[in-house]
Amino acid sequence: MLKKWDVTIPALTGDAPRKAYIYLPEYYDDDPNRRFPVMYMFDGQNIFLDEDASFGKSWGMYNFMQWTRKPLIIVAVECNRFGERFNEYAPVTYENREHGFIKAKGRSHMNWLVNELKPYIDANYRTLPDRRNTIIAGSSMGGLMALYGVTCYNKIFQRAAILSPSLWVDPSKLYNLVARANMRYDTTIYMDYGSDEINNHEGSADALISMATLLLKKRANLTFRIVPGGTHSEASWEQQIPVFMDCLKL
Repeated sequence: MLKKWDVTIPALTGDAPRKAYIYLPEYYDDDPNRRFPVMYMFDGQNIFLDEDASFGKSWGMYNFMQWTRKPLIIVAVECNRFGERFNEYAPVTYENREHGFIKAKGRSHMNWLVNELKPYIDANYRTLPDRRNTIIAGSSMGGLMALYGVTCYNKIFQRAAILSPSLWVDPSKLYNLVARANMRYDTTIYMDYGSDEINNHEGSADALISMATLLLKKRANLTFRIVPGGTHSEASWEQQIPVFMDCLKL
């Protein structure tokens, strides 16, 4: 069961609405006493259905959940489609040849997710709101936000799926950000990168190795893999869903 509604993020775009999506298991209404863990995802328009996706291809998460019948609620909010996505999904300010100057608005975005969106979901749906049952996931810049969430907001999120994270935007700043984060030893992380995208940006491979090493030093339960033939695309990320779901025990 997939529902859509409009939300606003005043700190980012004022009263401008954007779509939010929530997937509820088909059997959600069968047992009114049952509660479910929740996974929060980025780029919501690309998560569930091809008809909503920016480039006509989604992760196919709706079909996966319908087929597997996993006891999980998934919440995803669409990105800013008016040229501000890199700002809103950037936990650090950076400047490079590809994007120019990007002012970090990731903290404002994450604060809204944690302090407004999550309480709304917990109040209106039968969730398991504790840290152990709160997961964050995303790809590309959304993967970067998932990394930011599970490390710097570790008291909220215990588990994360981080696909093709854009660590190349400023590897040293991101490394230092994560290095300063207080993480509990039960933090469980899945992180991957496609072998066919690894050379898309200079420094991606080194940044990935450094970040994976740092997460291990911080005692995260880390699954890190290079996906053979993996590309920077929803079609490739879709193929990783069963893998990260298993690694995160969902």
